[in-house]
Amino acid sequence: MLRWFRFFSAWPLWALHALGWLGGWLAFAASPAYRHRFLDNVRQAGLNWRSVCGAVGHAGCMSAELPRLWLGPPLPVQWAQDQAAAEAYASGQGVLFLTPHMGCFEITAQALASRFGGAHGPLTVLYRPARHAGLAEVMALARNRPGLQAVPTTLSGVRQMIKALRSGHAVGLLPDQVPPEGMGQWAPFFGKPAYTMTLAARLAAQTGARVVLIWGERLRWGRGFRLHTQDLGHDLSLDLDVAVVQINQAMERVIMGCPHQYLWGYARYKTPRQDA
Repeated sequence: MLRWFRFFSAWPLWALHALGWLGGWLAFAASPAYRHRFLDNVRQAGLNWRSVCGAVGHAGCMSAELPRLWLGPPLPVQWAQDQAAAEAYASGQGVLFLTPHMGCFEITAQALASRFGGAHGPLTVLYRPARHAGLAEVMALARNRPGLQAVPTTLSGVRQMIKALRSGHAVGLLPDQVPPEGMGQWAPFFGKPAYTMTLAARLAAQTGARVVLIWGERLRWGRGFRLHTQDLGHDLSLDLDVAVVQINQAMERVIMGCPHQYLWGYARYKTPRQDA
């Protein structure tokens, strides 16, 4: 698998996106289950087909661009807004970056590490180790780089995140990812109960970290990415139940700002798996 990733990592981004766009539409056409889930999630959010149809192709781009992001030369990155990130880092309280499954979330970690890592220490990101040995090898090479530290979804990984935040460093999470049973709670997401991780709220409460919303916009024709950051807008509640709802609401606001780049086919409302 590493050989194939290295091969595609040399491709220009526009070619990978073209391949991914085609693959996204083929998957949408070939899989009734995926298509129905995609459309059900869109309807749940109160959106119409016209506003989200581009997300079909973007889902394919998300996968196709990984070889270049992980193993290829750096890609062009613009910052639409970086004030929220810069102010949070300057506070010295630790920064908790939250991003939904939208646009290119891989580039957000790389861009933060490149821009702020030298002055403020590494960004720690949580990942689920791949079961396929070949993919695990690729992920190990790709996600541990200067200014970026990847930790597994284990108790040890969570402890490393807490330590990083208490040291004034930054941590990145995707809070709209369905956690294993026992690591989340049911909370509304676009008006429907979704099993939601409590980790983000717990990290903020235990460390006093500043919460910043971030997402990486995928630009057309392979021109790279544009990074958006913004403050949460309020302090997270110390009541865990309330804080989890607040984080879901924040993710909804980000998604509604650019719904055609959200991963609507993700099984957000699924029953959590039993094993942690």
